[in-house]
Amino acid sequence: MIRVGFILLALSVILGAFGAHSLENYLQPEQLKAWNTAVQYQVYHALGILILALFSDKAFIKKERIRYAQIFLLVGIVLFSGSLYFLSTRSMIGVNLSWLGPITPLGGVCFIAGWVMATFALFKEK
Repeated sequence: MIRVGFILLALSVILGAFGAHSLENYLQPEQLKAWNTAVQYQVYHALGILILALFSDKAFIKKERIRYAQIFLLVGIVLFSGSLYFLSTRSMIGVNLSWLGPITPLGGVCFIAGWVMATFALFKEK
């Protein structure tokens, strides 16, 4: 998961730069704002995956729960940020992607579940 975190962080830099330098002339301000929101949440949660990976070998951590937390955060990135990337560029793509709208909040729920699971990873069974 350390590699996954680093790859997601590298992709967020690439996507952020792409949005700032290539999409600026093609997207409306609200679309560009959605793109940037996707990049921000990808960064935050990729860092979360990375931090959880670095803590996963500690004795006070429940490793299985850390793994679930990381999976929830990864799925959250795919659903939340991924749907926003596509929704913000749908006019450029030329495909009706409005069905992705309900997917975005599911990604948010995955983020919440990931952080809750990370919290429970601190409680080892006796």
